[in-house]
Formats: sequence, C-alpha cells, structure tokens
Amino acid sequence: MKLTTQSQRAIMAMMALALHTGRKVLRLSTLAKEQGISLSYMEQLFYNLRHAGLVEGIRGPGGGYRLGRPSGHISVAEIVHAIESAQDDSEQERKTHPTKEVGNILSALDDQIYDFLDGISLESLVGDHKQPDISYRPGKTARMIARMIPALPVRLPKPALGLGQPA
Repeated sequence: MKLTTQSQRAIMAMMALALHTGRKVLRLSTLAKEQGISLSYMEQLFYNLRHAGLVEGIRGPGGGYRLGRPSGHISVAEIVHAIESAQDDSEQERKTHPTKEVGNILSALDDQIYDFLDGISLESLVGDHKQPDISYRPGKTARMIARMIPALPVRLPKPALGLGQPA
C-alpha cells in the first residue's frame, strides 16, 4: 500500500466533504478549483470513491457530492484503497518476486500499514476544524497528513532460513 499524490488529494477532498456535512452537496468544480487541480482529474478520483461507496453523487441543478456514509464510519484506509486499487500492481509483483520471503515481508508490511490507516476515521481527521485548508501544494499535504498520523514502529517478521544472515 502506498500513499500517492492521488491518495493525498482524495483524502483532502473527503475531508472537505466531511466538513461540509449537514449543508447542501459540494460541487466537484468548486472542490477542484479550491485544490488547484483540473476538474477531469477530480472526476477520476470521485469515480473511484463513488464505486467504493464512499461518496454519493446527486444529479441535476444544484447537484454535487456528499459522503456516502457518516465520516466516523469511513477510514483513511478505505479512501486509499479506493484510489490505489485501480492501479495497484504491487500485489502481483510480490507474488512473482524471486525471493518468496521478501514478498512475504512486503505483504506483511502492507497489512500493517492498512491496519493502521483503518484505525483512523475521516471524522478524527477533521476534528474540530471549521474551515478546511483544501488547497493542495506538493509537500504541504504530505506533511499535514504526517502530522495527523503519528509514526509507529514497524515490526517485521524474523528472517526465515537464515535470510539476511552472514554466511
């Protein structure tokens, strides 16, 4: 699992929707403009989010998007998975990795990252914010997310069959 620019932008967009809850729907054109990205790019993100059931689209005049369920029931892992699953080849790469143990370690690491992100709800990200800073600036969003998600030690399985041990 990776946290790409697309994932970061999707998380920021979902935070904006969460802060907008209780009001009318949010138009993608408004959201795209505020984040400084093209409307077509935002539509691609929301296509994946909609198919994952994370957002609901309302058609017609005054239409837009709103959360598909309460923000407390949407995890960061679900958002990342919705965006990254459409382009994730890493699982196949691990299955075909020449050293099966390395593939297993990478898979275990992915599982730990997913479990950690699954414990963070969209509601906990927005907290008591009144007005989101949804403009995207490279690096700024990554630092913002890093501050919200404290670093935890990663526990890797012990090397198997003397792998990584001097001969």
